[in-house]
Amino acid sequence: MRTVTFLNAGKLVFGPDAWAAMRQDIGDSDCRRLFVVSIGHLAATLDELKDDLSARGIACAFDFSIVNEPSFAEFDAVLDKAKAFGADCVMGVGGGSVMDVAKLLAAQLGNSQALREIVGTGKLKGRDTHLICIPTTSGTGSEVSPNALFVDDEDNKVGIVSPHLVPDTVYVCPELTLSVPPAVTAATGIDALTHCIEAYANRFAHPMCDVLALEGIRLIAGSLATACADGANLDARTDLALGSVYGGMCLGPVNTGAVHALAYPLGAVFHVPHGLSNALMLPYVMEFTLPEAVPQYAAIARALGAAEGGDDEQTARNGIVRVREVIANCNLPSRLSEIGIPADAIDRMAEDALKVQRLLKNNLRPVTVEDARAVYRAAF
Repeated sequence: MRTVTFLNAGKLVFGPDAWAAMRQDIGDSDCRRLFVVSIGHLAATLDELKDDLSARGIACAFDFSIVNEPSFAEFDAVLDKAKAFGADCVMGVGGGSVMDVAKLLAAQLGNSQALREIVGTGKLKGRDTHLICIPTTSGTGSEVSPNALFVDDEDNKVGIVSPHLVPDTVYVCPELTLSVPPAVTAATGIDALTHCIEAYANRFAHPMCDVLALEGIRLIAGSLATACADGANLDARTDLALGSVYGGMCLGPVNTGAVHALAYPLGAVFHVPHGLSNALMLPYVMEFTLPEAVPQYAAIARALGAAEGGDDEQTARNGIVRVREVIANCNLPSRLSEIGIPADAIDRMAEDALKVQRLLKNNLRPVTVEDARAVYRAAF
């Protein structure tokens, strides 16, 4: 058994009282200038927070500029704003993109390293600013991971991975996800499901992550369709929030594989939302990887609630069928052509995907550039 390291948040609060706990904790802290990266539809809620904290001598500033996967240029603009405000605490309230910006923002406020110097794993030197993350979708797991994803100046999706990006405090409030529309619920839910599947079927899988991954798969597969059909179903929303946290906890010690690597060019080049990119690639990458992942995919199939086959291989295949059913039941597209990806982009996407070796090395079946082309063609 290899040694594994979990990089957990210093404090994680999960449940219906999480938002109230956050307000109390900030009010009792040394924070005096709180910079919040968030999303527009939470403006009214954040205004209430601002009034509450102002009465306690804490100034707040907000940024709502991040609406898609963040670019380096967008990040630099937010960083300039936070510096001008004199932030001594950063909070990200939103989906993965918002939290990724907040995570890196807290690190870069006191860091002289340029963005290009910290791309990759373990290159960020430190973080001095207190960091809080609050997810409003159930998908990325960014609130509990050491990862932050950006689009660089050449339209490549790049990862910055560091223990310094793990938040100090995390508040997971399932109620904040109740208003998430069905399409976003579906895409982010498949993202979380993919985290769990790729963590379990992984060259560097570990028993401590396996437990989280399989339970995450069970929770998400069992509740995603319900949450898409009835967004007000708090039980389903809570299952998804918990499954998302479990998937996020697997990202540090194990991480993802070829599904994410092949999904990255869809986001970087064509601006397809990250969760939808994973949904489009997941069953096709599973079909490609199956010959080297039969026992793993059989266990995943059982967690998905798929039919038991005559042997592990048939059970594993039934699991892939079940993945397709989960995606279809959420009314997500199943082919690249359905979202306007042109066939002549396949070569470039394959070449770009092969650059993501930090993830491809985790896949149970090695991926060549021709393999990537074949998977994209199958998905087209």
